[in-house]
This record gives sequence, structure tokens and C-alpha cells, in this order.
Amino acid sequence: MIRIVIAEDQRMLLGALGSLLNLEDDMEVVGKATNGVEAISLVHEHQPDICIMDIEMPEKSGLDAAEELKEEGCKVIILTTFARSGYFQRALKAGVRGYLLKDSPSDDLAKSIRNVMGGMRVYAPELMDDVYSEGNPLTEREKEVLELVADGNNTKEIAAKMSIKTGTVRNYISTILDKLEVKNRIEAISQSKEKGWFK
Repeated sequence: MIRIVIAEDQRMLLGALGSLLNLEDDMEVVGKATNGVEAISLVHEHQPDICIMDIEMPEKSGLDAAEELKEEGCKVIILTTFARSGYFQRALKAGVRGYLLKDSPSDDLAKSIRNVMGGMRVYAPELMDDVYSEGNPLTEREKEVLELVADGNNTKEIAAKMSIKTGTVRNYISTILDKLEVKNRIEAISQSKEKGWFK
């Protein structure tokens, strides 16, 4: 019997997924969580074979939870509406075994769970193209500047935190805007969030 924990913050979908998987002869849903913190504690409590995880959840995102569970024996499958290459790349680094989209046919989920149990990795085909086509063009230093901007720091505060001159910060910001082909800091932040590039 494949033991499963599901983490999904939309309760109706959580209930539907649980019922659907419990209909399979070889599967049993042993726990349901509505956020990443609950998911981690249910995995520790029940030691399931598989944890199916949404990404955008309160308290702790599915990707943060997957990173924490990396060393556990439980295999993580991300089930999300977001086909974002940045999220996908983060999921790969966290060692997830599957990344599926919620608009896939419901039969695919049970089949994917069995494939993952058999040692395969299962990724939505539309994500594979993105992985090869779109990486983050910013250097580590530029990413650091943009994250500080996103946290609400002004030029002077960023300069102090990074021990560099304010003029250097301004140069970094203008390079970031050029590379991302955006007009201002707000567009740069929203594009980076959209692509899942923030840590």
C-alpha cells in the first residue's frame, strides 16, 4: 500500500484529491495538511511514501517544505497551477520526484505516483522546454541587490548592508533593469517573483 500525505490550502480540492486517491486499490491517504508547516509535521508523524504538495500555501510554501523534507525518506510530488521555470528549478534543487500541473487529467496523478514509487521522476512536459530556455540572467550580486530592494530597502540602506557605495548600488540597479528589460524596480521585482527567481 502506498501511503500518502496531501498538502493543499484549498480545502475543497484537498478533500477531492483525498477521495480520488483513496479509491485506488494500492493507495491510502494517511494525512491532509492545509499549509507547509502541517505537511512537515504529518510527514514526521506518519512516515508516508509520498507527499503531494501545492506550492503557494500559508505559513510555509510547498517549495520551502520540500527543501526541509529533502533528507527524509518521503518522496515529494509538487502539484500546482504554476508552470513557472523558476519554481521548477527550485523544486529540482529540493530533490522533488514529480512536478505536475493541476489541469492534468486526474488519471495522470495516480499513474505518476506509481511511477515515482518505481524510481522514476515525473515532470510536466511543458516545464521541460522552459528549463532549457529561461534562466535568471542576473549575477549573484545583482540578485542580492534586487532582493534587498524587494524587502523595501532604499539605495543608502542597500549600500550599508552590502558595504558598497550608493553609486555602485545605482549602477547595479540600472544593470538589473537593462538585463530584465524592464522600466523600473517594481517591474523588476514582479518579473522575478513571476518567474520564481526569489529565494
